[in-house]
Amino acid sequence: MGVKRGPEGKGVFAMKCTNCAQEKNVSGLHMPPGNSKWLLPPADMKMVFQGKSPKQFATQLKDRTKNGNKSLEELIEHVTHDDLVLAGWRPAEGLKKPPVSHAEFAKNFTEWIRKGAAIPD
Repeated sequence: MGVKRGPEGKGVFAMKCTNCAQEKNVSGLHMPPGNSKWLLPPADMKMVFQGKSPKQFATQLKDRTKNGNKSLEELIEHVTHDDLVLAGWRPAEGLKKPPVSHAEFAKNFTEWIRKGAAIPD
């Protein structure tokens, strides 16, 4: 669709993310996600999961300069209640859900935090 990120990841000019990303998924393959809060990450923040080892990802999650300035408790709130996170379990047509339920993901994430948020080797 020729979308440009813009400095804040919300699109530029008439091509704003909210022009296409509706409240709910739109029928059809390759349609934008159904979440009006959806946006691209800023250009200096690459997709946070891709290409990271478990150690790198855990370190990044705990680093407030890289996690949206969230405490460990705020991270639990984020993964359990944030609508953008929850949208991952309501994928648009042609996309797959994560391999675990949101409840299982939130339980395991919370357990990791509660047990000290260890950084794996």
